[in-house]
Amino acid sequence: MNGETKQKSNTSDFIFSVGEMVSFISNVMLLNPGDVIATGTPSGIGPLNAGDIVQVKIQDVGILKNYVR
Repeated sequence: MNGETKQKSNTSDFIFSVGEMVSFISNVMLLNPGDVIATGTPSGIGPLNAGDIVQVKIQDVGILKNYVR
């Protein structure tokens, strides 16, 4: 958040594998290229305020950047 790492985790911490999650979700709804599956959050969360910038970096994929309004 705002250039400071607040949380760090990876898929090895998931309860279910990525394949299991995609399979389950795709049985309920259509997934399209570019869809994001929100899987929860590791420790380190805090309040967000208007003007904050939240970035999520995904290895070998890129950065998802959101501006808080």
